[in-house]
This record gives sequence, C-alpha cells and structure tokens, in this order.
Amino acid sequence: MGSLSAMEFVDNTLKLIDQRQLPNKFSFFVCKTWQDCDYAIKDMVVRGAPAIGAAAAYGAVLAAMQYKNHSGADFVNLMHNAMASLSKARPTAVNLNWAINRMLNVFDSLDWTKPEEAGNILKQEADCLHNEDIEKSKKLSLFGADLIADGARILTHCNTGFLAVPGPGTALGMIKAAYGSGKKLSVFADETRPRLQGARLTAWELLTEGIPCTLIADSVAACLMRDGKVDLVVVGADRIAANGDTANKIGTFALSLAAAHFRIPFYVAAPLSTIDPSCATGNQIKIEERPATEVTMLDGIKLAPDGINVYNPAFDVSPAENISAIITEKGVLRPPFSESIANALGKNK
Repeated sequence: MGSLSAMEFVDNTLKLIDQRQLPNKFSFFVCKTWQDCDYAIKDMVVRGAPAIGAAAAYGAVLAAMQYKNHSGADFVNLMHNAMASLSKARPTAVNLNWAINRMLNVFDSLDWTKPEEAGNILKQEADCLHNEDIEKSKKLSLFGADLIADGARILTHCNTGFLAVPGPGTALGMIKAAYGSGKKLSVFADETRPRLQGARLTAWELLTEGIPCTLIADSVAACLMRDGKVDLVVVGADRIAANGDTANKIGTFALSLAAAHFRIPFYVAAPLSTIDPSCATGNQIKIEERPATEVTMLDGIKLAPDGINVYNPAFDVSPAENISAIITEKGVLRPPFSESIANALGKNK
C-alpha cells in the first residue's frame, strides 16, 4: 500500500483516488481540465494540505494545455484567472497558495510567445514539486519516528497518510516509519466528524498497512487520556503561524487542551511549506466553513430536522503553548516556536 499515490498525472490528465468513496469503493476521479481539478479540491475528492497543493499545481498544467491555442495577452489572462481560481478552492490550507505561487512564478518568468510549450514547462515544475513533497514526507516521517517509543499508544485525528500527503504522510508517516522500524505500537483513530476522515480513511490506511488500530468516537478521546491509555497525540496541520499556532481539522483544539491537561506530548507533523510566516498568530488564519449538509446528512440519510441552524467550521486552531514539538523535513522544532520556526525557514540568518 505504501507504493500507492493519491495522484498521478498520465496521458494529460490528473488521476486522483476519490477519497469520497473510501472505504466502500476504491476508484479514481479523472481531471481533464483545470475546472475538474478545482472541483476535486472543493468537493474533497482530494484533501490534505500538501496533497491539494500538488493537485493544484497539476491544475495549472491542465490549464496550460487547455489554453495552448490562445496567444499573447489572452493566454496570459486565461492562465492567471485559472490559477487565481485554483488558489481560492479552499481557504485554510496554506500549501494551496504556496503551490500556485510557485507555478505562477515559473509561468511569469518566461516569455510565452509559444503557448504550446507552457504545458510541458509547467508539468516539469509540478512534477518537481510533487517529488520534493514525497522526499519531505519521508524525511519528516523518520524524524518523527524517533519520538515514538516502543509500545507507544498513539492518538491521531483526521487523515495524514499517503491520501493526504505525497509520500508516506505526516502524522501517519511518523507512525508508519516507527512501525516499520520494528517498534510495537497501537493507534487510536478519532472518527473525525463530520466527514469521518478518521473512520473512513485513517482506519483504512492503517488496516492495509497492518498497523494495530482502534476506531473511537471523537468524544472518547479525553477519557482515554484521563485513563492513562494514550502516550502521545500526533496530528497534521493545514497552516502553522509564525508563532507555532496551528490550524488543523476541527476537533484538534480540544485534543490539544486535553493533552496539555493530562501532560501528554502533543505533536504536530507538517512540511515547512505548511508554515505561513505572514500569519503572526493563529488569530490571522482564515477558517473555512463547510456546507450544513455535512452535519445534517450522512450518505443521503437525514440526521437532523429541517430548518436547524448549523455551524460547520472545517478547522480550528491549537495554540502554540499546547504543542510539544513540530516535526518537519528539517527536523524537530521545539518551543519557543517563534525562534525555531524562524531558524528553520532561514529568517534568522
């Protein structure tokens, strides 16, 4: 299973594992246009901050292939509009803007007198970004594995494996690396309401990897910590502020509070591209709100009465003081995060 990738660009199309269908059906969603890619990100065909960044990069490639018969300012405007739309597909994960800005820098650095060549050049950049993300994930996973003791009982939230990240993953990548090194461990996977990424995706990934896993309702987590059944909590991230405040799937904040209360290590695993130095604190992170039907419906079955008001934020922010360490491809960052993050990003040089 570790050899699988959540995405593959073949025959001028982007093939994505359709994460909406798992675990009941393993199928692919094929993006033939940048609009298909935009929809796939918005509708969570593909999800996870690094994965949607890589998918958006390939969306820029698809746009160049779509518009190759245009020329001059018309071609440039069409490309800029496509990339602007892709960058807004989901607002919280910073990797999306990071990837599009990288593609835009390549596009704007060249004289597109031959639009037909744009697709190949952008494809090379998207492949480079994708491959770099895979290597980052591998390095991050090895650094994180060192923090996991033999016999550890781990709690994780949402999904942070190969479905969410090019490569083995972030939080799940750490777990896989530790397990692969011969350590005995077990994992509690939060179901992760309302879209159940833990129940549908993390449980599926861990089972296919042969890693011992127990699925729990989100509301069980604090009791497990109280009862001494959790040794560490490991989660991913969608955006990390310069001070270490971290946005992740809704429910993470509550886990960070419980872990801090019971003095359990709380680790965040993410590549440096997930750090947004333009956000001084988590207060500046925009939190995406998702449709009410994600809460009121499940697979077409009504769970709540018509007309009920719904508040459905997709993410929350865990304060830096609740985080024990941030694991990146450059190593383990420790508090004070304002300093360790700046050093990792080269800001203190």
